[in-house]
Amino acid sequence: MKDSTAAPVPSASPIPIPSKDAVKMPSSKLQKQWNTKNLGLRLGADFTSAACAASMVAPLISIIDRSIMENASGRNTLANSLKSSFRTLLSRPHTILFSKPVALIFMLYGGTYLTANTLDTTTSTLRDKPATHVTTGTTKFTASSAANVGLCIYKDQVYVKMFGPGGPPRPVPLPSYLLFALRDCLTIFASFNVPPLLGPVLSERMGTELQKKVSGTTIAQFAAPAAVQLLSTPVHLLGLDIYNRPAADGGMTWRNRWTLVRKNWAISTAARICRIVPAFGLGGTVNTKVRRNLMERLA
Repeated sequence: MKDSTAAPVPSASPIPIPSKDAVKMPSSKLQKQWNTKNLGLRLGADFTSAACAASMVAPLISIIDRSIMENASGRNTLANSLKSSFRTLLSRPHTILFSKPVALIFMLYGGTYLTANTLDTTTSTLRDKPATHVTTGTTKFTASSAANVGLCIYKDQVYVKMFGPGGPPRPVPLPSYLLFALRDCLTIFASFNVPPLLGPVLSERMGTELQKKVSGTTIAQFAAPAAVQLLSTPVHLLGLDIYNRPAADGGMTWRNRWTLVRKNWAISTAARICRIVPAFGLGGTVNTKVRRNLMERLA
C-alpha cells in the first residue's frame, strides 16, 4: 500500500526573480565622455596664441588710439601725435613696447582672444570633440563681445585720463561709458554677424577667377568692420567730448559738440579704420593659426 503522506511539491514563487543575465548595463555609447587629453597644455596653448596675437597688434593700435584721443582733446594734432609716437618707437622702442598704453591694448585684445579660445577648449572637452575644434554661434559671440566691450570701456576710461585735455583726472561720466559701449557693440556686430550674411552675397557677384583667390566672406570680414567706423567714430568722438568738455563748465550745447565731432569725423574715421584691420584681421588670423598648430600637436 502506497504512503498517502507524500512530500508536497513546492509551488512557484509569486515574485519573479530576474536572472543575472537579464540585467543589462547601459551601453557605453550612452555614457558621458569628456575629452580631457592634455587639457592643461591645451589651456596653455589658448593663452599662448592669444598672447602672440595681442603682442603683434598692441603697439600699433596703442599709437593710433593715443593720436585720436589727443586730437579730440586738443593736446596735439593727429598727424603730429602719430609722428612723435613712431619716432619714439624707432629710437627708443622699449619706452613704447613696455608702456602702460600698450599693456592696456594687450589686455584688451589678449583677453578677447583668450575668451574665444577657452570657450572652444571648454566646448571640445565637454562634447568630446577634437582639440582643434572651433565653435561658432551665439554663445561664442556673446562671450567674446562681453569680454571685448568690458575691457575696452576700462581701457578707454584710462586712456581718456592719460591723453585728455590735461589737469587733474576727472571721473568718466556715465554718458561717455554708454557711448563707448554702443561704439563697441556696433564694431562687434559688424565683425561677427555681418560677414556670414554679406559674404555669400559678395561671392555670387564675384567672378570665378576672383573667388579662387579670395572668398566673399574674407572680403566681408575686413570690409564690414571698416565700413561701420563711419557710424561708430562719431559715437566715439562724442563720448570723448563729453569727458573733455563737461557740461558743468557752462555754455556747452549739443550744437557745439556736433561741430567738433564733425570737424574730426573724417580724419578720426580713417585712423580707426587703420586700427580695425590689425585688430580684427591680422590679430584674429594669428590667433587662429597659432592655436590650430599647437592643438594639432596636442591632439
